[in-house]
Amino acid sequence: MQADKNNYLRKTGYVAWYGSLLFFSYLMLLITLQYIPARLDVAFLRIKEDVVVFLHYRISFFAHVYAGMFILLSGMLQFPSYIRSKFPAVHRWSGRVYAYGIVLIAGPAGFVMGIYGNGGWISRSAFCVLAVLWIFSTAKGVLAARARQITVHKKWMYRSYALTLSAISLRLWKWLIVLLFAPRPMDVYHVVSWLGWTGNLLIAELIIYFSFGKIKNRVANRSTIPGSNVSSVV
Repeated sequence: MQADKNNYLRKTGYVAWYGSLLFFSYLMLLITLQYIPARLDVAFLRIKEDVVVFLHYRISFFAHVYAGMFILLSGMLQFPSYIRSKFPAVHRWSGRVYAYGIVLIAGPAGFVMGIYGNGGWISRSAFCVLAVLWIFSTAKGVLAARARQITVHKKWMYRSYALTLSAISLRLWKWLIVLLFAPRPMDVYHVVSWLGWTGNLLIAELIIYFSFGKIKNRVANRSTIPGSNVSSVV
């Protein structure tokens, strides 16, 4: 009975989580569609008149925005165990879209955008560090997968996708802080430029600790049982 209840709660959590991801991905898609076809007088770019004159900024901005939607959605396909077990090809190919999209396109483009970010050095340093960690964690995940270090691969991909979701969490934090405290716009930007991804990374580390720590503890406990075959699970 308890097992059925736990299974129900787990499935409900999955539905709520992926439902939320799809909803916020849809909102991000609406933002992206504002830039199709490419224009310089809409949304965010209306306050970047001083930098849109630079070709490298324009290329970086549109590359980041367009690649971002594919990365957000393909990353979503990396985590369900059902897809990994039943449709391994979908997992592999969506993983390639996700990883190479970050390492080769969106990550470097995000770094360039960070250099010209609003809010001075506080926000610029936050976005540049975010871009570097995004590329680094994704590359580590790819290298671990190639080395068949599956547990290590999963841990790095949790970190990578947590940073990917900063596109959503930054906007959520901004909305919440403005709603509760109504601070000056630039003060909000300083806060959310860091909080938008450090909070996600903290949650990812907690998930890694409790998920993989439990696995490690179960293996350790089995090793203390006389006659247990630990090699079958490690």
